[in-house]
Amino acid sequence: MLPRAMFVLAGMCLSQIPGGLLAQEAKSGFRWPEGKRGAVSFSFDDARVSQVDVGVPLFDKYGVKATFYLSPRTMEKRLDGWKKAAASGHEMGNHSSSHPCTVNYGFSAKNALEDYTVPMMEKQFDDANAEIERKLGVKPVTFAYPCGQKFIGRGLDVKSYIPLVAKKFLVGRGFRDEGSNDPAQVDLAQTLGFESDGLTFEQLKSLVTTAAAQGNWLVLAGHEIGKPGRQTTEAAVLDQFLKYAAGSAGDVWIDTVKAVAKYIQTQRGNQ
Repeated sequence: MLPRAMFVLAGMCLSQIPGGLLAQEAKSGFRWPEGKRGAVSFSFDDARVSQVDVGVPLFDKYGVKATFYLSPRTMEKRLDGWKKAAASGHEMGNHSSSHPCTVNYGFSAKNALEDYTVPMMEKQFDDANAEIERKLGVKPVTFAYPCGQKFIGRGLDVKSYIPLVAKKFLVGRGFRDEGSNDPAQVDLAQTLGFESDGLTFEQLKSLVTTAAAQGNWLVLAGHEIGKPGRQTTEAAVLDQFLKYAAGSAGDVWIDTVKAVAKYIQTQRGNQ
């Protein structure tokens, strides 16, 4: 799949990138499409209303496709909007059917990962996939860990459910991680997700600049899209960034988590 949106990082040319970073790129042997230097994916969790009402029109304005990790029950609030978003090429991902997190969070105390088993977690995946496919006509192939947590059980019985994610999905995206992903090495079942909520334009641009200088893939993870507030990627910041991206010639690829991951998978298979 060819990139949908590309851009040049302002004020930074190849001659300004530290030699070690260029050497790292060459050593890995990984090459982005059409000579691009890195990739960025925007993703958002929970099927929140603002994502359809504010986010999708904003991404459509600039011809950029985003990934939305849907909670089936919340999805019902804007079902027609999600149908249109899916039909227009935005990615619909799996975020489980009931969003289980640690018992320490009040909202999930009765739906706690500490009380889950592998079969229970698999049912979460399968039920969400079935509901999304039935309602939107697309089957999710990537997953976002609710609360970014990757365990089930307690004490001596705690285990990771990453292997189950690897079995069922192309990607398992984390949350509140601390960096971008090395395309030559990343375990796609543990793809790092960097929180976009609360970022300024300059912070967002700096993150992308750093990832591109390393030849990496930055996966952004947010929630609401709109005015400043809790768990919100500001619409004004997003608009400013997408305008900046669209107004430049292009050497970073912006696309869905699925599209970039499939490209990485193909490239690594060819090496």
